[in-house]
Amino acid sequence: MRGSGGGRITRGTVVAVALALAAAACAAPGGEEERPTPAAPGSGPVENVPSALEDPAAPGLPDPLVDVDRLVSGGPPPDGIPALDDPAFEDASGIDWLEDAEPVLGVSVEGEDRAYPVRILIWHEIVNDTVGGRPVAVTYCPLCDSALAFDRRVGDRVLDFGVSGMLYNSDLVMFDRQTHSLWPQIEGSAVAGTLTGTELERVSVTVLPWERWRADHPDGSVLSQDTGHDRDYGRNPYVGYDDPDSEPFLLDQDADPRMPAKARVIGIGTGSEALALPTDRVLEEGVVTVEAGGEPVTVWAVPGAASALDDEVIAQGRETAATGVFTPVLDGRELAFERDGDVFTDDLTGSRWDISGRAVDGELAGRELTPVDHVDTFWFAWVAFTPDTDILR
Repeated sequence: MRGSGGGRITRGTVVAVALALAAAACAAPGGEEERPTPAAPGSGPVENVPSALEDPAAPGLPDPLVDVDRLVSGGPPPDGIPALDDPAFEDASGIDWLEDAEPVLGVSVEGEDRAYPVRILIWHEIVNDTVGGRPVAVTYCPLCDSALAFDRRVGDRVLDFGVSGMLYNSDLVMFDRQTHSLWPQIEGSAVAGTLTGTELERVSVTVLPWERWRADHPDGSVLSQDTGHDRDYGRNPYVGYDDPDSEPFLLDQDADPRMPAKARVIGIGTGSEALALPTDRVLEEGVVTVEAGGEPVTVWAVPGAASALDDEVIAQGRETAATGVFTPVLDGRELAFERDGDVFTDDLTGSRWDISGRAVDGELAGRELTPVDHVDTFWFAWVAFTPDTDILR
């Protein structure tokens, strides 16, 4: 893996980086140590149940769904990387601290549009928020380069999520502060603790360059850098981690050899119906139509934001792809699409659609396609959670 000086970063150096990140994450603005306190910040009461955070196989808990020996420490303690629990936002029109190419996570719920810059998420990994009246957790795992958002409601609970400090398949393991159950991010369900087997409902998230998100959502709001924590926002602490020849961090099994471990893929579906689409192929073709769960799916890609895991300065990272995955059915008719520059046109009306699945002009202007759950990530991460996945060849 490349360092910022053009040399090679060894596996030992990656461990050192992780430990340094843990130390930085525990440093308060005044230089005093932030003490990890896995308590609930207010959405729901802490429940008097055994903590899987302390012991995933504690007496009184359901049997874990994974081998607990594979839940390994990534360096920081629980809450050592602090989730943002009371996030502040700024109007998109007033932002002057983001570069055009920087990646942001776009979330839209009930007409409310919010952007979460990766320059902030790379240091915090989880934002507990409410968007359009819906409690959501917006998450980013740097080690898998995976961005996912979830509804925080489980039954009559509203959960708050923190960073456990553990990794599973090199992926972020979240914990909820109400029951201390453990939730691998890409899994999206609890694998240990009182809520074992509970699956979170996904909320659509799109990774876009700031310039494009701002143009599409001029009245939206942006997660503020005023987080209450002193971090070097805009700097990448994982320099060169997306080098295709580098190894995943703390992956305790060999990656499936069908593709290079850090090939970028678009993952769709679950179990035996899971499908991995090489991102480069979709980017080359612009539009790929596949079947997932017996239904047609249209997969789009355009040149996108800077990689957050390449250069020391996030905005200077190599260009990646922005993707969208949708059900191509509108008003009972299946549409076909083709890419035209950085937008898409349908065969029915010639209307133009952006990468978020919104018709931006033409007869269907203002209409939206239904998003399909997917994840943009490295091959090793996708196949670790969906070992039966097929690959689009």
